[in-house]
Amino acid sequence: MPVSTSVQGKKRAATGERTDAATEVSKVSIAVVGIFAAMVGLWSLACIVGGIMSSGGVSQLVSSWFKAVSGG
Repeated sequence: MPVSTSVQGKKRAATGERTDAATEVSKVSIAVVGIFAAMVGLWSLACIVGGIMSSGGVSQLVSSWFKAVSGG
């Protein structure tokens, strides 16, 4: 009398995506550097606008800067 047996294996779903810890750290580092660069850019813009306002205009700011640099 023949005996038949069936074997069922576990099936796994593979997504194909693997994230590396170094990749995630790099992404966070790039984001932090980008945010810091944006903050520095905004601060420098605020300083230039403040300088223009306190000197009385763009031409006054430029002439005062040249006087300060040249010593005149």
